[in-house]
Amino acid sequence: MSSTAKRSRTREGMVDVPGGKVWYKIVGAGAKGNPVLTLHGGPGVPHDYLEPLEDLSNDRPIVFYDQLGCGNSDKPNDNSLWTVDRFVEELAILREHLELDKVHLLGHSWGTALAVEYVATRKPRGICSMVLTGPFLSGSRWISDTRALLAKLPKKTQKVILDSEAAGVFDSPEFQAAMLTFYKKHVCRMDPWPDCINRGFEKLAQNVYVYMGGPSEFTFIGTLKDFERTGVLREIGVPVLFTAGQYDEASPKTTRYYHSLLPGSEIHVFKGASHCHHVEKRKEYMRVVRDFLARADNRNR
Repeated sequence: MSSTAKRSRTREGMVDVPGGKVWYKIVGAGAKGNPVLTLHGGPGVPHDYLEPLEDLSNDRPIVFYDQLGCGNSDKPNDNSLWTVDRFVEELAILREHLELDKVHLLGHSWGTALAVEYVATRKPRGICSMVLTGPFLSGSRWISDTRALLAKLPKKTQKVILDSEAAGVFDSPEFQAAMLTFYKKHVCRMDPWPDCINRGFEKLAQNVYVYMGGPSEFTFIGTLKDFERTGVLREIGVPVLFTAGQYDEASPKTTRYYHSLLPGSEIHVFKGASHCHHVEKRKEYMRVVRDFLARADNRNR
């Protein structure tokens, strides 16, 4: 489909949620399949880097939104708003406003935590399936995985990171360069990075990201460090697809562990890819997800 045709089937808007207004965009409005509601990561990295998911809009509407605090949504300066419960409420309000009676949830990274928390605590009706991409469902496992990857970086890079952590200084050029070394191995391995990834990083809401996560992916000291939701996976009664990249900071080992806790779930690991495997292995990812969504829809008929 041409970009002009896509735009003609796109609509945007704002929704009132606790703390302000959030922006949404629907691509493929009017397509016949059950819609996909996407949940971006970060927290605080806006939807831009998920834009390749528009490839799925030939089959069904694809809904993007920027969580409060980032992107095109309001950006209140109030750390009391950055709680898992408030983000769950935001998601519930958005879904009701858009009248997404039947919907697939596709979360990436922190977005997978949000999806699982919403389904486990609200027990909503009409969830057709969940795609959990580069899943974050355990703070302790995230820390363990990223520290293990950190230990494989060049010794000089490791020293910069460890010295910066000890000093509590994370804005030096040296730390930023070391952080980028990690990101190019385990967040996106494409060189150069595509525009959608660059825009996502450029528009990162540092206040939300640091408060909930930390100053980097591997210095995970924010409020989510104690987030643990593996115990609720067995309660999820909808089809679930887990995906990970071979070099993902959400490691294949941990993703397989999550998969083992949810009988009947599916898993796909993308060779040669990392955390943003939906971009790195775009055609393969879309094929895997499109097939999964179609099968889930058939089960719900």
